[in-house]
Amino acid sequence: MKIKKYILCLVTAFIAFNLNSQTSTEIIPTPNDSRVITTGVPFLLIASDARAASMGDMGVATSVDTYSQFWNPSKYTFSETKSGFGLSYTPYLSKLVNDISLANLTYFNRINERSAFALSLRYFSLGEIEIIPNEQMINNPLITKPNELTMDISYSLRLADQFSMGVAVRYLRSDLKLDQTDADATAASSFAVDISGYFQGEEQTFGDVEGRIRGGFSLQNIGPKIKYDNTEQSETFIPATLRVGGGFDFLLDQYNKVAITAEISKLLVPTPPIYGREYYFTDNNENGVYDEGIDELGEQTTGDLVVYNGQTTDVDFLQGVFQSFSDAPGGFSEELKEFTWALGAEYVYDDSFALRAGYFNESEDKGARKFLALGAGFKFSGTRVDLSYLFSASRVPSPLENTLRFSLTFDFGSNSYLEY
Repeated sequence: MKIKKYILCLVTAFIAFNLNSQTSTEIIPTPNDSRVITTGVPFLLIASDARAASMGDMGVATSVDTYSQFWNPSKYTFSETKSGFGLSYTPYLSKLVNDISLANLTYFNRINERSAFALSLRYFSLGEIEIIPNEQMINNPLITKPNELTMDISYSLRLADQFSMGVAVRYLRSDLKLDQTDADATAASSFAVDISGYFQGEEQTFGDVEGRIRGGFSLQNIGPKIKYDNTEQSETFIPATLRVGGGFDFLLDQYNKVAITAEISKLLVPTPPIYGREYYFTDNNENGVYDEGIDELGEQTTGDLVVYNGQTTDVDFLQGVFQSFSDAPGGFSEELKEFTWALGAEYVYDDSFALRAGYFNESEDKGARKFLALGAGFKFSGTRVDLSYLFSASRVPSPLENTLRFSLTFDFGSNSYLEY
């Protein structure tokens, strides 16, 4: 009887040990992990106007112009011009094709001394794509023209002599579906909100230097994910962005001005976690931890990837905004890498001629965008022409490298308002 009990105890212990070993799991991280944050409608991150592009893709704290709608609409209440209309054109991937481009139309109007509104349209054309559904159509392919666009309206209010705030509402549409191959194809759409603020000090003397301080911030593209079909897996964050900047205008004399501006920005989108595959393992040394070379890996617990380090990106857009400040797998040091910075300078003579230069920097681990930009502007009788040119300084080729961008602006009612 005692022998039977002893054998039964051994069998029970053996079964328990094996059950315990089979329920022990270990996540093996996947190789070639990427830390780059990607979003839907990425064309919203492209500077469409030549002035901002020539100063390193910045505009949240520069002086007001017609294209402030994209960067910081709060600036419109500091415009001395009653209204303005601008159009700009940016070739994209010009080294490879000639039919991909970004076009922008903007109109603003000062309502009164303290308020203004603006409208804008951005259209990104991905050119023509030939589709050959079968061999019989090889000489007569179907042509499709995918595109993306945004339409927005803003209102800005001057809350104090030196400070204003603004809000913009934006409609986004992304038509990337190939209708000829998918009868149920539809364009994806979403909406977003911008909230911004701008400070511009009065002219004053700082020691031996006469000038004024500028500063601004903008929370851009805060809105729901964009969905490309009816499945949750197709939902993608739009490029919600925080921009903060500051600058100083050196007023050399009545005709000459030099403006220096710095800006930082960060995508308010969750950082991709490090993924891995979860396996059962036999804990041979019974320490509860997988030891390579000692323990034996078994079957995979599930066919899906699981989070090894970091946080899941399967959250709504608002949670994603807050999560984006603390979810990087590499901790605080990686969070800092997600900030881009730009430094720009502008020389203006008699508000009729301008020379500009700027530099933009992004971490090697977060996209590696680095470039130097140069530009110039000319104004004659209410008409302004701006040009910019980009030189890549990164190991990763830029789709805008060696690209000439231009903007054309028409001012109406110059000197209708005073700054203060």
